Amino acid sequence: MHDVRTVRAPSMLRLAAASLAGTAIEFYDFFVYGTAAALVLGPLFFPTFSPLAGTLAAFGTFGVGFVARPLGSVLFGHIGDRHGRRPVLVLSLLLTGGATVAVGCVPTYGSIGVAAPLLLLVLRFLQGLGLGGEWGGAVLLTAEHAPAGRRGLWSSFPQVGPALGFLLANGVMLVLSATLTEAQFASWGWRVPFWAAGVLALAGLRLRSSLAESPSFLALDDHARVPLVEVARDHWRLVLLTAGGLAIGYAIFYAVTTWSLAYGTERLGVSRTVMLACIMAAVLVKGSLTPVVALLGDRYGRRPLCLTGCAAAALWMFPLVALLSTGEPPLMFLGFLGAMLAFITMFAVIAAYLPELYEPRVRCTGAAVGYNLGGVLGGALTPIVATALAEQGGRVPWGVGAYLTGIALLSLGCFALLPETRPVALVVAGAAEPALD
Repeated sequence: MHDVRTVRAPSMLRLAAASLAGTAIEFYDFFVYGTAAALVLGPLFFPTFSPLAGTLAAFGTFGVGFVARPLGSVLFGHIGDRHGRRPVLVLSLLLTGGATVAVGCVPTYGSIGVAAPLLLLVLRFLQGLGLGGEWGGAVLLTAEHAPAGRRGLWSSFPQVGPALGFLLANGVMLVLSATLTEAQFASWGWRVPFWAAGVLALAGLRLRSSLAESPSFLALDDHARVPLVEVARDHWRLVLLTAGGLAIGYAIFYAVTTWSLAYGTERLGVSRTVMLACIMAAVLVKGSLTPVVALLGDRYGRRPLCLTGCAAAALWMFPLVALLSTGEPPLMFLGFLGAMLAFITMFAVIAAYLPELYEPRVRCTGAAVGYNLGGVLGGALTPIVATALAEQGGRVPWGVGAYLTGIALLSLGCFALLPETRPVALVVAGAAEPALD
């Protein structure tokens, strides 16, 4: 049996910081595409479409990344369950970073015709494939090293990464948008954030090169031969419930950060700079509060916070669209902030909750597949559906509010059917495994 002693706090801090940095970089890659899709990709890659159809087509290529994420979780989950969590972190970062840099090099429709959007589609698929493996590797490496009583706190560090990645991606876009003319931004400015991904990927690889393998993985004597088969056979109900539970979190995040950005600039006439600033301020608060909410999860449990977050989301979606439709920055920020607080009430504890629900031999595959299927249900379709619903409505897109409220109620029902896992420890050195039914 391998040595699986509890990792000391200084080592946990280094591990959590490296996981946070890695997820921030990978989500930067993923988010910068979403922002570009909302702002500029439609006219450049789908110029023969109407403005609405071009935006929908750009969001379609955006959604492909979500479809690829469960496939990435299967591919990298197999590697993580068979060969360790650590290799996943390196391979996923290389794939996502490389695909992101390549997006910045794709010629527009005016240069190479229909090959341009096809290339975008392929590269976005590769981005999603890499990100599908990233979350499982980063979260498990942190969660499986962490002491049981503070697993929620330490596991929340990788969950801060998406907020940092979003702020970095949109911060770069905001600076470029504010300093370049419309012609410069459309010509080459939008490409700069994609090229910067190469530098960030190299920095992330350097940080992750010294990380130790997960003690739970080292303690396993019998690895799953085909992890996906075991997950599909023994844990399919758990996968579907976690995916359904997480759907509202994805729907909220991308309704705020992607759909509302396009809606505000195109339908309400709000400047790109103002919309980005309002959204970024709300995401900044969300990221800052993540460890605080995670501590509440360690104290009161994962499931109660997930249920609270879903209920809050169901109550806030109509106020969200009403506040957004005013076009007034303080009111739009208030709407975004309320949505992000509901979001983080759930997602701050998910990095501890999902690993605790699965047994170690299939944990990398099971947790990652459930997490990324939630992205397909809630994230891939939301910008497309919300854009179409808003086009049919009046000044206030009540249809979008109804759609998001429906997803929140679905997620509430799914979390109600899941068990609580705190304070049961992950399996290390013979500790008890949480019940799965």
